[in-house]
Amino acid sequence: MLKPRTATADRVVQSVCPYCAVGCGQKVYVKDEHVVQIEGDPDSPISRGRLCPKGAASEQYVNSPLREFKVKYRRPYGTEWEELDVETATDMIADRVIAARRETWEEHQDGKPEMRLNRTRGVAFLGGATLDSEENYLIKKLFTALGALQIENQARI
Repeated sequence: MLKPRTATADRVVQSVCPYCAVGCGQKVYVKDEHVVQIEGDPDSPISRGRLCPKGAASEQYVNSPLREFKVKYRRPYGTEWEELDVETATDMIADRVIAARRETWEEHQDGKPEMRLNRTRGVAFLGGATLDSEENYLIKKLFTALGALQIENQARI
């Protein structure tokens, strides 16, 4: 006898679809700590149980055998990917942001102290459509504090 995967779930967890900033509600069905199904949440005031094709396929994203769980890095001019731990990758990013800012910092325009710039053109940010307003606000604050001028979001492009 056929039974839906949702009938065998140990628990149902409410979630939000990760694909865009709309925030469609999802019900995540879990059995033995493994996601068995993801469906639209009919109680969500945003999506009322509906999901777009990407949201409806998010169970495949979670359970894909091709899903990566480690940071992959390919060195300049390298031909192979290597695995890095998260701390090493984070330190590499921080070091590169600091170096780019230091090497491209513009204090004054044309050496004139009265024309203060306090900026860098060596750091930029392009956000994604999955970021919500609060995340974009914090990102804007961070990159402005770093002195970046090029701060954009793909949702506006």
